[in-house]
Amino acid sequence: MLDLKMLEVLELRGTHHWVPSAQRLFGGQIIGQALVAAAKSVGDNLYAHSLHCYFVRPGDPTVPVLYQVDRTRDGRSFTVRSVKAIQHGQPILICQASFQVLQPSPLQHQFPMPVVPQPEDLLTVEELIQRYLSQADLTESAKQGLNKLLANEVPIEMKPVSPAHFYRFASGEPRRLFWARARGYIGEGNMKLHCCVAAYVSDYALLGTVLLPYSKYKARFIASLDHAMWFHSTFRSDEWMLYECDSPWAGLN
Repeated sequence: MLDLKMLEVLELRGTHHWVPSAQRLFGGQIIGQALVAAAKSVGDNLYAHSLHCYFVRPGDPTVPVLYQVDRTRDGRSFTVRSVKAIQHGQPILICQASFQVLQPSPLQHQFPMPVVPQPEDLLTVEELIQRYLSQADLTESAKQGLNKLLANEVPIEMKPVSPAHFYRFASGEPRRLFWARARGYIGEGNMKLHCCVAAYVSDYALLGTVLLPYSKYKARFIASLDHAMWFHSTFRSDEWMLYECDSPWAGLN
């Protein structure tokens, strides 16, 4: 999913393995591949520290994406790369990525973990869809929509904490939680790839969370404009991660 073909030293090409029903490229794929392109240009001892991206054009699923990397700065502790994702000769995403040498910190704190069911006590997205499809009162249009979801070969396994909100079957506060992990085994020794997979996962559920209080509202067009991430410590994206997604403000432009 995130593999890129090296064309030149700082120029790589990515292809598409999954296209959402919107027939535009999934933003998480472009972010993840851009981080892969940046990571290939830094030393083995440097790991992703943060990234800041802007989506400037929708992605075309019919053509590959070209990633051009600029060596913005090479420092002793921090290194910065700029990446342009290009289609049809124009950028569709601009990404700034920072990398650092891993080092212990004498100061460390974080917000407490939300109290939620553990992943082994929850159903996967596929299991939930099968359960919904077995309901006798399900409309034909709902069946078609669920079957389309089931047909998608998404490379991430997900377990929603509140399924009714995950699928917008019911209105609620603009907050969703779900467990997620990469399908398959990555292992401990590839922290760069774990960060790239997390970047891929990070674009799931953001836009849908905004619309949770408005279950009857039908948006004509909705898209991500920018995206930022910070990687505070080592982790594994092929093990369950809890994704807490909330929208503190919404308004129409």
